[in-house]
Amino acid sequence: MPLSDRQNFLRNASFAGPEWIPSHVHISGATWNELGVELDEVLLRHPVLFPGYEKRQEKPTPAPCEHERYTDAWGCVWQQEIDGLAGIVVEHPLDDWSKLDDYVPPDSMVQGERDLMDWDAQRKRNAEAKQKGQLTSGGVTHGFLFMRLYYLRGFENLMMDFATGEPRLHRLIEMIVKHTRTIVDQYLSMGIDVMEFADDLGTQTASVLSPEMFHKWITPAYKEVMQPCREAGCQVGLHSDGHTLELTDEFIEAGVTITNPQDLVNGIDNLAREVKGRMCIRLDIDRQSIIPYGTGKEIHDLIEEEVRKLGSPDGGMELIAGIYPPTPPENIDALCSAVEDLRSWWWDGRGG
Repeated sequence: MPLSDRQNFLRNASFAGPEWIPSHVHISGATWNELGVELDEVLLRHPVLFPGYEKRQEKPTPAPCEHERYTDAWGCVWQQEIDGLAGIVVEHPLDDWSKLDDYVPPDSMVQGERDLMDWDAQRKRNAEAKQKGQLTSGGVTHGFLFMRLYYLRGFENLMMDFATGEPRLHRLIEMIVKHTRTIVDQYLSMGIDVMEFADDLGTQTASVLSPEMFHKWITPAYKEVMQPCREAGCQVGLHSDGHTLELTDEFIEAGVTITNPQDLVNGIDNLAREVKGRMCIRLDIDRQSIIPYGTGKEIHDLIEEEVRKLGSPDGGMELIAGIYPPTPPENIDALCSAVEDLRSWWWDGRGG
């Protein structure tokens, strides 16, 4: 009997011999806005990746964009300029440390990033998934800790805080950890399979913080929210855009079991040397060069190289692709075809 998606995911994450590479393609709101119903024929050709997808009868309503500024639950003021893409924080509520004493963070039992938190709905979602034998999961908002720090302080201010050893930074980190730990504990009480975290930590060429600085300030905070997950037998996923290779040891120490590195930014061979076999690699497929601008053959060759170098019959590799403008429909089609073709590579006789 073939494995269920849940069984396959968990066996893959723990290097216990899955039957295929878990694979996902996510279409951004910005791409839907740009291509609309042109995507229909592409998605309908790939039911493995888009099960149950039904043809749209008209161009979808544009994904939301807040051209007017909005304020999130932490008091950070955001500005968005492109429909379907997140914006940036332009006003920081703790840009001066004198504001810290009067600052009150949101109550994570009540308030989400922009909407009220419905924990009853989360419990129902996971209970239904568990009843159907599906994967159960929880997650925190993107930018839950490191990014939240510079949303609150401003990037330059935060870098100076790290450099000077600002003592009040410990207090702010503890505040964010307490907020996050409440969320984590709620999900762990549901008996979830995987807890997802997300914090963009890299530039195009290096991590924003050195490993030494990360170890001093961020790793202890990560451990406080990730180790309880490991103690509960839960997989821990960490998404992070940018070059993060030098933080590999820090991620492992914190409790990460599924890392989500970008492929070409970190280097396929580098990931094979430094990460393969130590954490499950949820590989973020290139969105800057080959996928949007390459040929079908170049797209297939890239993914085949990644599967060969980073995969294994024991598992430990996922494929995930985010689609953003200006990726044309034919390249999305080529990507989906390559992923569907290669996700069984290690088990269909082609793998070594």
